[in-house]
Amino acid sequence: MERRGEELSTPSTEALILATLRGDSESFRKLLAADKEKIYAIALAYLKNEAEALEAIQEATCRAYIHLAKLKEPRYFHTWFIRILIRCCIDEQKRKRKLLPLFHVPEPLAADLKLDEKIAMELAIDTLQPKLRHIIILKYYKDMTLPEIASLLEKPEGTVKTWLSRALKQLRAVLGKEGKHGTP
Repeated sequence: MERRGEELSTPSTEALILATLRGDSESFRKLLAADKEKIYAIALAYLKNEAEALEAIQEATCRAYIHLAKLKEPRYFHTWFIRILIRCCIDEQKRKRKLLPLFHVPEPLAADLKLDEKIAMELAIDTLQPKLRHIIILKYYKDMTLPEIASLLEKPEGTVKTWLSRALKQLRAVLGKEGKHGTP
């Protein structure tokens, strides 16, 4: 039984990686197809723009294909790929830093917020340092557990907890200053 936060080694994943290393690009496509919705959702959450998200996915796919031989544990392929994707998204954010990005509040959360609260939340999240913003996105918008986030970011779980606490404290301070919004 697979537990949340762990990737189990499956013969199909290992076989697909070996086939890819032998030059079978269709096997690589099959590896990514298993997580395509998750991959797209993460890229879109980071970049808030479909075209940029697709571009980041393409870049991450190229980087992963080129460096697949460096993957030490095939069972961690999906975590490894998501890590590459996040780095590509961060690179894209740096590239477009000249524009003021607005964080897109996902629909489940957005449904519970009034328009002015949505705007305040977007602006508050956008004021966070990138590492804190990433924790908020992964925890609350992608429903990842702290161990999953720690594994993905290659950080100790205690560090992730500290960053999450710091991010929430900063959001409370920003939203609290406006006086009309509850705490996150």
